[in-house]
Amino acid sequence: MKKIVIINGHPNRDSFNFGLTKAYKEGALQSGTEVREITIADLQFDPNLQFGYQKRMELEPDLLKAWEIIQWADHLVWIHPVWWGGLPARTKGFIDRLFLPGIAFKYRENSVWWDKLLKGKTGHIITTLDQPGWYYRLLYGRPSVNQLKKSTLVFCGVEPVKVTYVGIIKTSDEKQRMQWLTKIKGLGQKQK
Repeated sequence: MKKIVIINGHPNRDSFNFGLTKAYKEGALQSGTEVREITIADLQFDPNLQFGYQKRMELEPDLLKAWEIIQWADHLVWIHPVWWGGLPARTKGFIDRLFLPGIAFKYRENSVWWDKLLKGKTGHIITTLDQPGWYYRLLYGRPSVNQLKKSTLVFCGVEPVKVTYVGIIKTSDEKQRMQWLTKIKGLGQKQK
């Protein structure tokens, strides 16, 4: 049985991202998949990596628990909005504090290369936009996807990583949102 963690990066519980999280989870559970959730907004931690990689900060209990869930999972599903082309600040802080050398990857001594410590896991990014996904890709080069997919997940060994764009959120009506929820529930059922 596949083990999935859904990581919700939206800070507002009233956001559509929470509806997408629920839809994906319902679909995955219907297919017999084991699902756990990490809601970044609920975690107590300092999102600022104060010393960079020069000095290690102790991980707070919520980060230790989140890492335990990430290690447990076969498939990482990230759901987040795109703000100013990137991830919400707290989601970026979650990554900065948790995806560390020696934990998610390991630099090789006297080398520019590294070991990917999350090999064997797959990923899916579901991101909401206030513009069409094609526009975000072509005009801006999809910076949040590049950051999360290429510079974090693939860098640490998570691959393949699929991407699903949901938007335009700000102009959507109830009918459109229901269609998106149905689509995301279907992705959960397929465990993608």
